[in-house]
Amino acid sequence: MTLEETIREYQEDGYEVTHVVESVCGGCGEKSFHVQMTEDQAMRRTCLGCGLAEFIADSEEHWDDEDAEECECTCGGEEFAAALGSSCRPDGEVRWLTVGLRCLKCGLCGVYEDWKIDYMPSKHLITRA
Repeated sequence: MTLEETIREYQEDGYEVTHVVESVCGGCGEKSFHVQMTEDQAMRRTCLGCGLAEFIADSEEHWDDEDAEECECTCGGEEFAAALGSSCRPDGEVRWLTVGLRCLKCGLCGVYEDWKIDYMPSKHLITRA
């Protein structure tokens, strides 16, 4: 199963995933990352090519360096491709976000985090992979 298929199948609270955007480094265009997450539903990816760290969606607002932990696959891999799935309301505003990772060591895909968006405007989050 591909990363996009994994995210689309997840459907938290029955909300259909309407958009999936692959994570691409804003500095060099690389698509492989170390990924950190916190208990407060925040994620940050660091490019393996240039080292640029970028937050996924609105994670910067909830980020706590002291709470951050490295994501790790069940195989022990810590390098990932990432994608952001969005479940949108009929007006295009985002209601739910889902972050999926594909391990670059073994290829296993999984959903690592998801969270509800309860504010507007939120359409800009669709592209914040």
